[in-house]
Amino acid sequence: MRVIGTKACGLRTPIIRESDDLVAIVCQSVKDAIEHEKVSINDGDIIAVTEAVVARSQGNYATLDQIAADVRTKFSGGHVGVVFPILSRNRFAMLLKAIARGAEKITVQLSYPADEVGNQLISWEDVDDKNLNPYSDCLTEADYRRLFGQPKHRFTGVDYIEYYKSLGKNIEIVLCSDPKRIVQFTDQVIAADIHTRGRTKRAIAAAGAKKVISIDEILTQSVNGSGFNNLYGLLGSNKASEERVKLFPRDCEPFVQKMQKALIELTGKNVEVMIYGDGGFKDPVGGIWELADPVIAPAYTSGLKGTPNELKLKYLADNDFAGLSKDEARAAIEQAIRAKAGRDQMGKMESEGTTPRQLTDLLGSLCDLVSGSGDKGTPVVLIQGYFDNYSN
Repeated sequence: MRVIGTKACGLRTPIIRESDDLVAIVCQSVKDAIEHEKVSINDGDIIAVTEAVVARSQGNYATLDQIAADVRTKFSGGHVGVVFPILSRNRFAMLLKAIARGAEKITVQLSYPADEVGNQLISWEDVDDKNLNPYSDCLTEADYRRLFGQPKHRFTGVDYIEYYKSLGKNIEIVLCSDPKRIVQFTDQVIAADIHTRGRTKRAIAAAGAKKVISIDEILTQSVNGSGFNNLYGLLGSNKASEERVKLFPRDCEPFVQKMQKALIELTGKNVEVMIYGDGGFKDPVGGIWELADPVIAPAYTSGLKGTPNELKLKYLADNDFAGLSKDEARAAIEQAIRAKAGRDQMGKMESEGTTPRQLTDLLGSLCDLVSGSGDKGTPVVLIQGYFDNYSN
């Protein structure tokens, strides 16, 4: 049998710019890997492309003034609440600056002690020490300063309350983890959280708000020539410059289909394709959950649908086949793996501890770790042997 299982490697590309033919660039990078690195492409291999270069090649950008214009259209100015934004200079600061331009006054309600993805303003120990309940105790900025001083984020060194207030002269900050509290300040609200936005909107509407929208409802169509995302609006956007953000890519399904067709023509192999964004993993030290995009994989080809259907090798080795010799155990395990084909393992002890997640979520997390978010220059990831198992 082969002695190497799954492999993942980043493929270098030129810097991707607006209007570039991304399909052609990715194919050239695969061709270069074949010719210069002696990579052999096989059926079932996966080419994954980061959402950032897809959006950039599409020119899917918006200025802060274009975002502000959409906010004014939706709220007609006045006092607007912004509930549960994450603490991020890259992900949300630019959006807050734009929203502040589109309204007369902004009340930002932060959850505490941490935001949705785990960025801490303060620690739970601090909360306990002050005998606070984040879901019932609403703090003004003055209350927060009196109780906690001026703590800074442990990784970025930023005082996010001070920083967010600096983004507009019309911004005030309050802190409470109960979304309904915002209606004490205004009845026009933007739910700025990501994965919990549906629940947040329902709670605010039930509390009496006249209008509640979420971030994914801003820039769902072009405004004054802007880019847009009909599915996710501003969700998944990040800072491009001091006056512009890059949006999450749109029309992703046609891209992966076109990309797959081009790769099959290039290699003669049935290669699967996906677009990936943030991985779905959590930092065990800082407690920060990586996933600030609305989804891990906005599009993928049909061979990547579903969840893993795996057996736990160590369970079989320690239980079902514990009394067999090494060669007998290997043969029995290989037969058990072959016999599982087409059989759902849900609830069976021999699959306990395997990962019940979507394949694309697992693959996207792998890709995010391989490509990184810095200067590796590998926005394309080649994954090989992912669907292999011990019996191959």
